[in-house]
Amino acid sequence: MGNAGIPASSGTNAAARMIMMELALEKSGSGYLYRSDDLTVSLSGNLPDALQRLAAPEAFQEVLGADESARLDLLKNEVKGSRTGASTEIDVPASSGVLTFRIDIERIEDTGMTGILMVMTDISETRHRERILKTLLRELSHRSKNLLAIIQGIATQTARQALSLDTFLSKFRGRIQSLAYSQDLVTDSSWRGAYLFSLTERQLSAYWPESENQISVSGINAHLSPNATLHIGLALHELIVNSASHGAIAAGVNSLSIDCVETVYDGDKAIELAWIEHLPPTSAPSETDEHTFARTVLERVVPIAIGGKALYLTTSDRVEYRLTIPSREYEIISAK
Repeated sequence: MGNAGIPASSGTNAAARMIMMELALEKSGSGYLYRSDDLTVSLSGNLPDALQRLAAPEAFQEVLGADESARLDLLKNEVKGSRTGASTEIDVPASSGVLTFRIDIERIEDTGMTGILMVMTDISETRHRERILKTLLRELSHRSKNLLAIIQGIATQTARQALSLDTFLSKFRGRIQSLAYSQDLVTDSSWRGAYLFSLTERQLSAYWPESENQISVSGINAHLSPNATLHIGLALHELIVNSASHGAIAAGVNSLSIDCVETVYDGDKAIELAWIEHLPPTSAPSETDEHTFARTVLERVVPIAIGGKALYLTTSDRVEYRLTIPSREYEIISAK
């Protein structure tokens, strides 16, 4: 089969092919530079802006630097001797930053032309995406290790407090589900964290039906860091489970308030999350009045993890928990 459109014998064939080649190079973002062995012929086309000056032989060191220029010369000589193509990458300083180019080097010995052809392609964006991906993967690995450490701590402490296997499984599953709720919010935000209101609503959802009188957070809807989201989610879970077992939620009454206000901690801006729950007269003694994992989470694990402080008080008719969150663990996006 022959080429369609233009006969092979047509005098316009070579020109048409040249036009199509130039167009293909332009669309691909690649350029080329050809030098004959005797340096009498120099051809170039569609060179990237940062490499335009390479059309002049004496500009290689100026554009690429002495080391990169010498390395490229060595590679060209190897291709010339072996007649086998080679590829390399070079970094070129530019006003927009360092650009990365792939250079494919081929030996040309055809139609009376003998020399070296270099095809140059800007791969800066590809390399930039690869660097971002590597950074994200390192961050994912770091966060995954932290998450596994939290799960291991939950498992260990829950096992120490459990009186039976059934008790352990029930409490452990609840705490892991709470962690999953918080992690979902973090993941949905591309690892930027979660809003306090959303976190509280998500943790409450399993214990307080939407059809009931809504329990909501008032005050500042702070955007929490991923670390704060996970640990504050655990604190909320322990408070909610305690309430669902012995307190207001168990009695089906909305006698608790959750508020977030600005404060100061160690001379810097901070916010305080306050849980105030009024217990019904028939409430049984709170499980967290004893030295349990729940109390450990509320008084030690969470405040230490976020670098803040906590106050946890329980009486026969009231549960009060105040958690101070330092500024590095949140942003104030809006308030109401």
